[in-house]
Amino acid sequence: MTIAVSKLSDPAVRGFVTAINAGDRAAFQAVLAPDATMSDDGSDRDLADWTEREIFGAGGRMAVQTESDGGHALVANFTNDTWGEMRTAWRFTIDGGRISRFETGQA
Repeated sequence: MTIAVSKLSDPAVRGFVTAINAGDRAAFQAVLAPDATMSDDGSDRDLADWTEREIFGAGGRMAVQTESDGGHALVANFTNDTWGEMRTAWRFTIDGGRISRFETGQA
């Protein structure tokens, strides 16, 4: 069962998922803190390079399955044109209403 994006608890996380699913780079940048960082499968990555390669340049989209920790932790089926569909975990750090860090990896 998928959770509607509009029902996600945290506004920044809701904006993050909405921007990914819409392929909207500007909206995605707007929900991130200026110095935001990220990791994939436990390794820090260059955020701009990773998001272009895994999300925006590859038709990335998220179907959220579960939400926990006040909306700061998601399990989602993430799909892109490179890897197909995989079950992924996402954890967000919110600072001043924007995402300062996100961590993702296989769930």
